[in-house]
Amino acid sequence: MKSERIILGIDPGTQVMGYGLIVDKGKKIELITLDVFKFSNKEDQALRLKKIFESVLKVIDEYHPDELAIEAPFFGKNVQSMLKLGRAQGVAMAAGLYREIPIFEYSPRKIKQSITGNGNASKEQVAGMLGNLLKMGDVPQLMDATDAVAVAVCHYFQRVPDSAGKSYTGWKSFLDQNPGRMAKK
Repeated sequence: MKSERIILGIDPGTQVMGYGLIVDKGKKIELITLDVFKFSNKEDQALRLKKIFESVLKVIDEYHPDELAIEAPFFGKNVQSMLKLGRAQGVAMAAGLYREIPIFEYSPRKIKQSITGNGNASKEQVAGMLGNLLKMGDVPQLMDATDAVAVAVCHYFQRVPDSAGKSYTGWKSFLDQNPGRMAKK
């Protein structure tokens, strides 16, 4: 079995799509990179979807992730926005499947819960917790990028068993079982 795995997290969008990669080293994770792709809203929807597919493939081909975790669209009032977001998510998933990477999907609430312990946390709270967890120093201002890293870290928390065979259901569970891992200020 591979001792390390790379997880690609994606926060889908048709104008801004965040991505982040972490490496799972068993009991610890490290940030590899995070960034966003920006797409012009002046372009035809089909062309934007093609660019999303190509952009995700480019990241996959550069970093060779073992797994892809993606945020599921949340239910909103604007049906057109939901449709566009669902298409962006589907195209990003298709790029992963095209490279035969397993796909895992998480709801926004599940992601926030696993990172902060609160399913209603703000994007800023999630970014702050990730900054502490991954020792990022200054938390990036690109919330779509930190949201993508949150998806990857959420996936890590869902899958990581510790040496006693326990698994973590979220950030709070991890801290409860590993009190010495919290950085002291």
